Formats: sequence, C-alpha cells, structure tokens
Amino acid sequence: MKSPEATDQPADWSAQASTADLFDAHPDIVRVCEAQFRSFGRHEAFAGACSTVSTFEDHRPVLAAVESDGQGRVLVVDGHGSLRVGLMGDRLAGIAARNGWRGVVIYGAIRDSAGIDQLDIGVKALGTTARRSTAPAQATRDEPVSFGSATFSPGDWVYADRDCVIVAGVRLA
Repeated sequence: MKSPEATDQPADWSAQASTADLFDAHPDIVRVCEAQFRSFGRHEAFAGACSTVSTFEDHRPVLAAVESDGQGRVLVVDGHGSLRVGLMGDRLAGIAARNGWRGVVIYGAIRDSAGIDQLDIGVKALGTTARRSTAPAQATRDEPVSFGSATFSPGDWVYADRDCVIVAGVRLA
C-alpha cells in the first residue's frame, strides 16, 4: 500500500514534537501503546504510515515485509510478546534501512542488537535474545494488529520516541 505522504515525514520528526506533545494536542484520536519498548538503531524517534505483520516466532514474514519498498513507512510486528526468538537481527534491519523503512516496532524480541545500533533506522522491541527462529508459523500481512492496549491498522500513523509508541488514524505532525 503506497502512502504518498509517508516519505514527507522528516527522519527526526521529534525535533518538532514528542509523543507526549502529540497526545496532549490530540487526546481524542491518539492511541497509546502501553507496551514498554527498548530502543535500537541510530534513530530513537521515528514516524510514518503503518504496515503490519503478525507472526509467532518466525522471522520470515518480517523478512518478506522489509524486502519490499518501505516508502518511509513504519513496520509494526505483532510477535505476540514472545522473547524466545529474535524476529529481526542486524541483517533484516539493514535490509529495512536500505529499502526505505523509517522504523520497526516489534512486540517481541530482536537479536544482534549491537549491529542494529549501527544502522540508520529506528527499532523498538520488548527485548533481545540470542536465538533465531526455526519453525515456520502462520502469519498475516497488512491486517490490523493489537497489543499494549492499542490497535495498529495499515495506513494509520505511528509515532515512536524515547517515551513510547503512539498511533492515530490520521497524520498528526
């Protein structure tokens, strides 16, 4: 799904506003994700139109997503909160950065965090692990996903910074 406005978003939109500022300005339309994420990559703050993946302990659907043209979007991955395997490592994060993804939010774990920290992308994840995924799993792409008391739908706008991740049905900043 192409969002013509997705690439118009500055790489560091937080220079203009923070998630707290956006929530204060739009409390009726902003959904706050209550999951507590850790930040990885060179960009602690990022924003863009949402694309989604839902998978359980299988990185291959994430790979398929980041191999596509990111168009300045944010990939939101519902990993069902599992910390057993990494759904993204430095190789997948590098592919995402090269293909124009603004950032990735993973409700699950990553691996190779030191390598991801060297990349020109923002990644939020619940934690890290050394394990890679091995078992194929059912997955969906660009369907609504819910975690942390928030629902993320394709085309929504996702904003992430040091404080949290928020989502709105329209572009806010």
